[in-house]
Amino acid sequence: MAEQVETTYSVPLRNRIARRFLKPLFQGIFCLLANVTVTGKENVPFGRPYLAAINHISLFDPPFALTFWPEMIEAMGASTIWEKPGQAQLVRMFHAIPVHRGDYDRVLFDKVLSVLRSGYPLLIAPEGTRSHREEMGRARPGIAFIIEKSQVPVLPVGIVGTTDDFFKKAIKAERRTLELRIGKPVVLPAVEGKGDERHEARQRNADLVMAHIAGLLPEQYRGYYANMAVEPQ
Repeated sequence: MAEQVETTYSVPLRNRIARRFLKPLFQGIFCLLANVTVTGKENVPFGRPYLAAINHISLFDPPFALTFWPEMIEAMGASTIWEKPGQAQLVRMFHAIPVHRGDYDRVLFDKVLSVLRSGYPLLIAPEGTRSHREEMGRARPGIAFIIEKSQVPVLPVGIVGTTDDFFKKAIKAERRTLELRIGKPVVLPAVEGKGDERHEARQRNADLVMAHIAGLLPEQYRGYYANMAVEPQ
């Protein structure tokens, strides 16, 4: 049985209002700078809690995915963003959840579980950091822990085109295509055992999620998961 999380989660009214302005604003900006395509909307379990797991190339991935996601979805971001002018204001307006990279943060996990148990979907980058290149890095096991404890479905999501140089090229009229490819929910094996055995099982499940993301991406994006990619059925 999944653990109970005492706290509940809700989005303050001011942030819900801000999101209604931010989403069309960023849609307009992205569509001005690029050709945008979104596929797989039919795979989204609307109105239910789930994890949407993305590959993470650059700082453009989260705003792109949030902007074109077919329903409102919660998001996490590196805590360092809260210290950067401009970006800090945006994540606060959106009501994003700060993540301290590299640390085990029980408070964060409890908050993430409260988001899902309160009925909200959540966007997550299993790699835990930007790769700064097209190739995927290896996932951390945290996503498998969250799925194990929350028992929510996970959707693999492939993002194409959001490289570090996207904006620089766009303002020079080098228009490219940005793609959001939403896959079907992934069913993960049960996590069993204790200690290292349990950790290894979670890592395998995290790798399985990434393998499904890799299957949605061009070969040059697959990186660590090039030989494990699971093509969509």
